[in-house]
Amino acid sequence: MTDKTQGRPRFDAGKHFREYIVTYIFLILSVLFIWASGRSLPEIMGQLMGRLGRNLFIVLSLIIPIIAGMGINFAITIGAMAAQVGLLMALNWEITGIPGILVAAGITVPLGALFGFLIGSLLNKMKGQETIGSLILGYFANGAYQLLFLFVFGKLIPLSEKVTIIGATGVSNTLNLTGASGLYMVLDGIWQVTFSQALYGVSALIAVAAALLFALKKMSKKRFITLLSVAAGVSLVYTLPFISAIFANIRIPVATFVLVALLCLFNVAIMRTKLGQRFRAVGQSRSVANASGINVNRVRVIAIMISTVLAGWGQIIFIQNLGTLQTYSAHEMVGLYAGAAILVGGASIDRATNSQAIIGCVLFHLLFVVSQDAGVKLFGDPAIGEYFRVFISYGVIAVALVMHTWRANAARAKKSSLQA
Repeated sequence: MTDKTQGRPRFDAGKHFREYIVTYIFLILSVLFIWASGRSLPEIMGQLMGRLGRNLFIVLSLIIPIIAGMGINFAITIGAMAAQVGLLMALNWEITGIPGILVAAGITVPLGALFGFLIGSLLNKMKGQETIGSLILGYFANGAYQLLFLFVFGKLIPLSEKVTIIGATGVSNTLNLTGASGLYMVLDGIWQVTFSQALYGVSALIAVAAALLFALKKMSKKRFITLLSVAAGVSLVYTLPFISAIFANIRIPVATFVLVALLCLFNVAIMRTKLGQRFRAVGQSRSVANASGINVNRVRVIAIMISTVLAGWGQIIFIQNLGTLQTYSAHEMVGLYAGAAILVGGASIDRATNSQAIIGCVLFHLLFVVSQDAGVKLFGDPAIGEYFRVFISYGVIAVALVMHTWRANAARAKKSSLQA
């Protein structure tokens, strides 16, 4: 439906609500759980910002395969495994600080690209079932990973005693990144600013960038005024005492969030390239893309390769923030939690944006922060909150799969009726 006077599509409230129903449910649950937890907002926001710093990059790595019509790439778990191999090598070679992170990231690239190529090639054999297929591939790869770390490393590939089980074969269950290892908070510790400094700095950057684009006639006057108004409005709201008090003690790791911002820009920029246009074409219709001369299988494989490498880098950001690498389990829930988070933000099996990934990550991890305390207050047992978190993760994914199937069947039925 379009507005005849403006020539733009009218806002369809019903459609909007259907598409974002999970987001609104999570928003309501988050408010209720914050109230039930009894915790202060400054404490909750402090933990939430920490979670966002170490999880946003991974969630954003899911966008390209979704746009390319491959659903939620749960096989990013395999990218996380590649990153953990890189971190293991950096620890084994005793390379500390930024060089250690760069070595881990460098090892992740060829491993992640190779794994992504294999995953994409396999998913091309199961078109239409990519989401389930990637989930199964993640479980299968986990078995191979366990064998690698328990037997191959230390037995066939010599490693130092610092990373192996003393008196046995295999890598230690827990690898410490603090102290002499020198990989703990390497990125997060480069430069930290207060939340107010970050907010005002970002607002100023938005204003300057908008003014520059407007001066170069790359932005409309309406959009320019809108961006300036938003930047000024947010800054003014933050000056309110009860708002600024919530974020007063929060410090922002600049380097980490710069990497997140760069990935957001990458996701936008690549869609404006020829490759990005092919991602969209394949995602919209494989048959039409193939008829137009696009190598559909190749494009899909490239999407998975990019996603897998990005997820590996995200896992490095995650682990350096925690300070410990749980060798045999750190990767296991990566795909599940990232997939659930992006779906909570309003994304679907075939549609995703940066904003949906960010909103979903905020709501999903906000619920994580308060669920255990809410479980104690409501039921006297923190385990109830933990079970609820896992239930929600699987539930969101199940709802997304059901809705995708329902929409696909409805579209096919409509197409058949029109042809008849």
